[in-house]
Amino acid sequence: MTLVPVLRSEWIKIRSVRPLLVTLSAVFVATVGVTVLVHAMVGRAEAGSADFEPVYGSYFGLNFGHIAAVCFGVLVVGTEYGAGGQIRLSLAAVPRRGLFWSGKLAVLAALALPVGLATGFGCFLGAQALLGEYGVGLGAPGALRSAIGCGLYLTLLTVFSAGVAAVLRSQVGALSVLTPVVFLISPVFAGVSGIGKVVAFLPDRAGQQILHPVPEGPLGAWSGMGVMALWAALAAAAGWWSLRRRDA
Repeated sequence: MTLVPVLRSEWIKIRSVRPLLVTLSAVFVATVGVTVLVHAMVGRAEAGSADFEPVYGSYFGLNFGHIAAVCFGVLVVGTEYGAGGQIRLSLAAVPRRGLFWSGKLAVLAALALPVGLATGFGCFLGAQALLGEYGVGLGAPGALRSAIGCGLYLTLLTVFSAGVAAVLRSQVGALSVLTPVVFLISPVFAGVSGIGKVVAFLPDRAGQQILHPVPEGPLGAWSGMGVMALWAALAAAAGWWSLRRRDA
């Protein structure tokens, strides 16, 4: 069997499960929706403050949207290990586990990337439109990079989440691990002396450096994205190892 039929079958699986498509759509809706709502309410008032950053502030809703990105990655893989034992049917159809895993991740990333890019540009353009005279264009330093980087970050976060789900073989278990890693550790410990530099290399913190016109901490925009890509690659490799070594 070649890769093309596997890609087609994985796309059919995702398309036929409505909650997966809803979760993927929620990445855009939650991120752009919250960003636009916040900027409509307090955007111009906040723009007058000395520490206001119009580019990074455009992605305020990302704190909500990447919850959906994590859930999408976990659900795509986690449904294989549900009570119905779908993973056995999938591996019976595609006995080559490496091919099966590659096809699943390829379709996952191919769906996440355009949604992520639409989210990045939607957030930036929507926020700047509501800022009026305080807004900046895509030609501003770091603006275009941040919109593209938002899409890359959400895509890599989805792949990372899928890899964790494959290792743990449980939706609940994967979300129990990813919730503190992605949503709690960085905000809580980023400012703690001696720990902040370590936290900067966690997936979410590293990947979001690209959203800043002038990145903060030891990582730059693209080096931070490189660290995020490494996390995603390690999780994907761990998922493949788990799939290859363990029984379905």
